Amino acid sequence: MAFEELLNDPVIQKYLHELVGPTGMPVAAAPPDGEVTDEELAEELGLELNDVRRALFILYENDLAEYRRVRDEDSGWLTYLWTFHYENIPENLREEMDRLLEALEERLEYEQTHEFYLSEPAGIRFEFSEAMEQGFQCPETGAPLEPMENDDMVNAMERRIAELRDELNVDVGRDD
Repeated sequence: MAFEELLNDPVIQKYLHELVGPTGMPVAAAPPDGEVTDEELAEELGLELNDVRRALFILYENDLAEYRRVRDEDSGWLTYLWTFHYENIPENLREEMDRLLEALEERLEYEQTHEFYLSEPAGIRFEFSEAMEQGFQCPETGAPLEPMENDDMVNAMERRIAELRDELNVDVGRDD
């Protein structure tokens, strides 16, 4: 997939924005063809050099950019020539979705296997053992802790897990 196609996808735009933030987005959204220096990017985009370097490093950490060092024979200074590899974005997104699915499955199990109590006035939720330690009274307000149903949260998590599994083509009874 070409850079232009990738960058027109709102999911990929959001992904890049989450990675590099608003100050780094001009760098991520304007990948040049071939190699470019951080100084050239800063000048071309009208950005601070540190912002450009920060964005490039984040892209590098996520396998979306790489650099090649070249030493100037006269001065001995190193120049970093950057290239972008946005063809890795789909795999990165897949890995993010896999991590999200795993985290949601763990949280779902936690929600299903614990009993919760709520202090309405303080808006604090306690596990059963914590509520018992507090004598079923809120330590902040002294109000009684009431049993809390989390069925809506569990149902929402189950729906999101099913959507992710479907999107990732993951079997429901996976054991990886």
